[in-house]
Amino acid sequence: MLTFLLWCILLFFCWPLALLVLVLYPLVWLFLLPFRLLGFAVEGVLELLKAIILLPARVLRGPHRAW
Repeated sequence: MLTFLLWCILLFFCWPLALLVLVLYPLVWLFLLPFRLLGFAVEGVLELLKAIILLPARVLRGPHRAW
């Protein structure tokens, strides 16, 4: 919604630039999509490494007791 409002303001002040943004925005989104997917993959690997490293401490801590 914020992107749309910013685009409307840009349309009011400079309509040729707003039309250029309207055309380029989906292309930029498509260009950046592989980097988002790579980010999810890297985040998953880092979380897995964190879980592996912290596993001995969780095992030594013992079962969790509820009050």
